[in-house]
Amino acid sequence: MPQQIHAVLGAGPAGRTLAATLVARGHRVRTVDRGTGGAPSVPGTEHVVADLSDTAAARGALDGAAVAYHCVNVAYHLQTEAMPGIQEAVLEGAAAAGARLVVLDTLYPYGPTGGAVMTEDTPWNATTRKGRMRAALDERYLEAHRSGRVPVSLGRAADFYGPGVLNSTLGGAVFPGALSGSTVLGMGDLDLPHSYSYIGDVALGLALLGETPATDGRVWHLPTAPARTTREVHALIAGLVGAPLKVEVLEEARAWGPFDEVFMGAYAELFYQHTEPQVMDSSAFERRFGTGPTPLEEGLARTVAWYREQG
Repeated sequence: MPQQIHAVLGAGPAGRTLAATLVARGHRVRTVDRGTGGAPSVPGTEHVVADLSDTAAARGALDGAAVAYHCVNVAYHLQTEAMPGIQEAVLEGAAAAGARLVVLDTLYPYGPTGGAVMTEDTPWNATTRKGRMRAALDERYLEAHRSGRVPVSLGRAADFYGPGVLNSTLGGAVFPGALSGSTVLGMGDLDLPHSYSYIGDVALGLALLGETPATDGRVWHLPTAPARTTREVHALIAGLVGAPLKVEVLEEARAWGPFDEVFMGAYAELFYQHTEPQVMDSSAFERRFGTGPTPLEEGLARTVAWYREQG
């Protein structure tokens, strides 16, 4: 009997890390992105090129899949307009294939919490355009599950960090500068606790949801280490690179380094994440699956090593 196909949609750090994780776990993996074809995007996978905003293309890309993982993203300033169409195309493709759908999600639907710890029971009180958009998408995903259209589970993560992660507040704006002795970015109040999700834990969490149909129909917080202040995170990185960091703190969203004016203009409405504690609790997932997050010190060491290898 042929292996079931696990289709990973999207070729960003989460999609690529997830595809590699699924291959390592013995699955037959299909990667789907808008690339130009040729070699597989991840070794050991079948590679399909498709525009996943197009329903017919999504149906073709997911043909024969048993599980689909939605890790597709678009340029930040285009998300509000583009993501609803991608959602509908992916849902249609999954429904046509009879596939279960695992969605990589964000904390945006919760909106400002006043620093309260975020659990899966936290109310969805988003006040921003992107937050309200994400909340509306999530409600549609859960309705698709409730109606029997597509079995769905949602895996939420905090800000990413880890090997391959560039476009993050703990990514390309921090590690290259830390290694070279140049300036690194800090946002808002560095003394507030802030959760960061290690990309390997995000991938493993999504894979576990994909392997476990009994967990469908709800939101899960993917394994995330206990929150530390950003200043503490910077101190850990300084210890790993052997020199104190030169941190420039942004009190408000403005262009800086890899984040241009277009990006920061779109990000400004979410800057509240750096002016109040952002603490995510993933204990429900950890209890259900018996797996915990990578310790922050270990994840940062792997990340520094990866950035060092990039030169």
